[in-house]
Amino acid sequence: VQLQASGGGLVQAGGSLRLSCAASGITVSRYAMGWFRQAPGKEREFVAAIRMSATHYTDSVKGRFTISRDNAKNTVYLEMNSLKSGDTAVYYCAADRTIILSSIWSEESKYWDEYWGQGTLVTVSS
Repeated sequence: VQLQASGGGLVQAGGSLRLSCAASGITVSRYAMGWFRQAPGKEREFVAAIRMSATHYTDSVKGRFTISRDNAKNTVYLEMNSLKSGDTAVYYCAADRTIILSSIWSEESKYWDEYWGQGTLVTVSS
């Protein structure tokens, strides 16, 4: 199983990026798929997740980020708009069959214990 995250880069504040998480070895439509991020010196934090037609976002990105899934491409996306310097981090995608998005545990990275991608760096300059 491989989760290949890509799309990171350097962008000015207010700009946009789209991250991709291409999966092989699993079918993303059968998993909860999540995005997490880790800024330097900070713990990994939940960003967004999707499972079937349901989505869930952390409060700080609501209205700015959109998670989506392309079943034909077996890929999950994170569209990020109105980027802020505080969004600077390495972004990771994760997959887990047991995560229920409505659960309070869905935002805890330790419960996403099946598959993780390698991360892609997003740097937002102010």
